[in-house]
Amino acid sequence: MQLTVQTDWNDFIKTQQQLSYWVKLDQLVTNACQNSTVYPAESLIFQCFNYFNIANTKVVILGQDPYYLPNLANGLAFSVNPQQPLPKSLINIYQELMTDIGIKRTNGDLSDWAKQGILLLNASLTVTAYKPNSHLGFGWEIFTDNVIRYINQHLPHVVYVLWGNYAKSKKYLITNSQHLVLTASHPSPLSAYYGFFGSKPFSKINAYLAQHNLKTINW
Repeated sequence: MQLTVQTDWNDFIKTQQQLSYWVKLDQLVTNACQNSTVYPAESLIFQCFNYFNIANTKVVILGQDPYYLPNLANGLAFSVNPQQPLPKSLINIYQELMTDIGIKRTNGDLSDWAKQGILLLNASLTVTAYKPNSHLGFGWEIFTDNVIRYINQHLPHVVYVLWGNYAKSKKYLITNSQHLVLTASHPSPLSAYYGFFGSKPFSKINAYLAQHNLKTINW
């Protein structure tokens, strides 16, 4: 896999590459890229780590795997390439954003959030085209669980946003009581009405950051 991380996350990733699980992960992803179409582009696999150094992490929003349809995935959970149609889950996220704090967004590229210290982390960083969850089990979950553990252990006052049952299953990794964990149903049309709408994550995040004298997010 091509590594293009420009922040100190690069050191963390290199450490992970020395662990036994990485050999299998690298082989499976490389084979998938050689034999099928994989999203996002190889140069964007680690894109979510390119925007800020570890110490500047404010928020972790956990997704499951990248969009599996063409031209959407850009390496950031829930985000899509500029000018692409909004996926239904992102439409619902934006609806809650408007209801919560009155901000309207139409562009699905969330890189402006990432630049402010939001780690938009999918549990699996790659997917085969048209096959959702196809790379879960490759070993990505070991890597991303270790990311969550590292932030939990080394940073104070981070907000973790866990939407849906899969993301909620990672809550056990967050053991530091200084952090804030926000949970709700997934923003997909199948579940958004069962606890996502009305959960007010955006105002809660900024209230927590302000409480700890951290710069709030410009959503």
